[in-house]
Amino acid sequence: METRKKDQNKSQTSSLMMDVEGMHCASCVSRVENAIKEVSGVQDATVNLATEKAKVTFQRNIDPKKVVEAIQNAGYQTRTETFQFDVKGMSCASCVGNVEDALRNVPGVQNVSVNLATEKATVHVVSGIAGKKDLVEAIHSSGYEAEEVVGSEEQAEKKRQEKEKERTDLKRSLLVAAGFSIPIFVIEMSSHFIAPFHSWLETTVSSQNLYYLFFVLASVVQFGPGLRFYKKGWPSLVRGTPDMNSLVMLGTTAAYGYSVVATFLPQVLPSGTVNVYFEASAVIVTLILAGRYMEAIAKGRTSEAIKRLLNLQAKSARVVRNGEEKDILIENVQIGDTIIVRPGEKIPVDGEVVDGESYIDESMISGEPIPVQKTKGDEVIGGTINKNGSLRFKATKIGADTVLAQIVQMVEEAQGSKLPIQSLVNKVTNYFVPTVITLALITFGVWLIWGPDPALTFALVNAVAVLIIACPCAMGLATPTSIMVGTGKAAEMGVLFRQGDALQALRNTDTIILDKTGTLTKGQPELTDLETVNGFDSDQVLQWVASVENSSEHPIAEAIVQAAKQKNLKLVEVSDFNSRTGFGVEATVDGKQILIGADRMIEDAGLDLNLFNEKAEKLSGEGKTPIYVSVDHKVAAILAVADSIKETTPEAIQALHNLDLEVVMLTGDKQQTAQAIANQLGIDDVIAEVLPDGKSNAVKQLQEKGKKVAFVGDGINDAPALAQADVGIAIGTGTDIAIESAEVVLMSGDLRNVPNAIALSQSTIRNIKENLFWAFIYNIILIPLAAGALYPAFEILLSPIFAAGAMAVSSVFVLGNALRLKRFRPPMTALS
Repeated sequence: METRKKDQNKSQTSSLMMDVEGMHCASCVSRVENAIKEVSGVQDATVNLATEKAKVTFQRNIDPKKVVEAIQNAGYQTRTETFQFDVKGMSCASCVGNVEDALRNVPGVQNVSVNLATEKATVHVVSGIAGKKDLVEAIHSSGYEAEEVVGSEEQAEKKRQEKEKERTDLKRSLLVAAGFSIPIFVIEMSSHFIAPFHSWLETTVSSQNLYYLFFVLASVVQFGPGLRFYKKGWPSLVRGTPDMNSLVMLGTTAAYGYSVVATFLPQVLPSGTVNVYFEASAVIVTLILAGRYMEAIAKGRTSEAIKRLLNLQAKSARVVRNGEEKDILIENVQIGDTIIVRPGEKIPVDGEVVDGESYIDESMISGEPIPVQKTKGDEVIGGTINKNGSLRFKATKIGADTVLAQIVQMVEEAQGSKLPIQSLVNKVTNYFVPTVITLALITFGVWLIWGPDPALTFALVNAVAVLIIACPCAMGLATPTSIMVGTGKAAEMGVLFRQGDALQALRNTDTIILDKTGTLTKGQPELTDLETVNGFDSDQVLQWVASVENSSEHPIAEAIVQAAKQKNLKLVEVSDFNSRTGFGVEATVDGKQILIGADRMIEDAGLDLNLFNEKAEKLSGEGKTPIYVSVDHKVAAILAVADSIKETTPEAIQALHNLDLEVVMLTGDKQQTAQAIANQLGIDDVIAEVLPDGKSNAVKQLQEKGKKVAFVGDGINDAPALAQADVGIAIGTGTDIAIESAEVVLMSGDLRNVPNAIALSQSTIRNIKENLFWAFIYNIILIPLAAGALYPAFEILLSPIFAAGAMAVSSVFVLGNALRLKRFRPPMTALS
């Protein structure tokens, strides 16, 4: 008896293994175990520090999410995995809702996003609780097919072929449906509007024989091309999750079934109600197939940006293996392979040059039209084009790790994401189809009870019209199609939205914080000014100064030396070099004693600098620090080294002001220097003397004032501020960690793409709102019309055929409107 009880208890429990992150010692283990055991229904918990895993035994009716929450509340994290699936068979927003609901019910699933336009599902799960198999089964149980996205060339080609086959099948079905529907429609309509033709049909063919002909033609349409609606619609209806296919199935079956009864069993129908609607059922199927065919074509156009990016990749590579050159497929390249690239060929993968010299066109990455010289030790990027020389390079990144693959992944992830604006749509679509079916039943009942004779006919026609005119497809496509086209257009402009919701957040931005160094400026010091006293030649002074500074490692010294090299000035030997911290440097060059430094160094030598007072004041006003030079105890020159403003910066800031944005500069410079630069550029506010670790606090302080902040930066120390901002915008020429912390990446260093990105964000959200307005207003207005709302006052009814046409047009309208974003013109011409 006791054994049976134990077995019974065992059968009612489940156990799982979870990965736990953040544990460092035995006390961590104890805290995690205690936190898990406090969850109601948990019977036992064992945590292993070495494997960082927790084994939890709990009652079957306990949601594992409670265990996850307990671990998080204790200060630790459960490791998560992300899976992405291609989902086949979705046709409307209700399908999306069905798939999402099925996935959310899988234990361990934390977040789900299903995109109708890309036909992809992205699922975040707690590692150890649910796996790929569980998720695929959940999608199958909701009536759809799923395959994990692995990102291989073969899978991409397979999907392309499947989409092409789908379009071909739809086209074939449409042609068959149209071929059998048109005769019914032409004969039926002609007999209504052409009296002699009607009389001729009655005398030569008879109505009953026509009904038989219509039955044959309509049956071919209903159970040939129209069979797809039964295959998807009926299982969904049985599961209690009806979708668009269910509506079409119910509407056309009602019209077809009623006509079959009227044709073969007219005696069972009330007097005056013996009418056939074969033309309605057949034409409805034809029009809906036409809409889906146009929809499939339009969907293909929304993903053109991804196709163009993928086309940049080389298909093969010439590698050296065992001393022989071989042409192999790109997917067979291995890290460490030596690859040969000839003039005019694409670089197949990322790598490092080991031999040769050439110029590479990197405009697809940097936006710079001028080819970049590459020699031994330089990096090359897959997808760029070798111009004139031959190169040998070692493969360092292949497959999904290459720069081009990561760009494609960023665009795909952004296209697959959902915006906050989508939440309302999700709530509505969960109830949409059941509500429509309910309204159709109510419509049927009202017309059957209170409608004029023949009441049954009116009831049937109007109920069918309600079922057919409802369009959840338009609501499901409204947001994702605009995101797809918008993010694709952005990629063409050199703007990568790493997260789709940044599109909406960027539109709401009212304050732009610009990090100075590397964002507003070039990020490296340059010699900007050199003015000499009469009697001294500027090139001669620069040669002496550069020769002295060549012994220094200071960035300012490097800028002076670089300026001398650009003028082809030969550096000469120096002696007696001495660096005085906080003052400057001194040395002997060509037998002359040279002093270079701040004003205090020259004045300390007893020299008068009044000669340069006006020039020094001007340089300070421009945010530059004056540097003085004396030769043999005579003041010889004043020069300035500064991090020069990018040529595109003033234009970009003006464009940001034109968008009614407040522009703030963030810098570690002293207030006076920073203010001078801000005044020069017309920047609204300055936050100066900020240490690297204080940047995120500066962003937070503005947010606490109610500002919606976008931060633009490029350095490692910008990463916290990029993450803190409402939208982080990384300059793509910056560091990897900065790019990883941002939601938006500018592939070139052109600041003009910031206003371009904001303008595109505004256009995309406006486009989404137009789509949603159309989708909602269409259903709000036309469903009541289909139910017969205008009949009491105007005796106007909506034909089911017109309803089918309107439904088809609705989805195509949304897709067409989204495709208008392809014609977006950025307000500024920027490097892409």
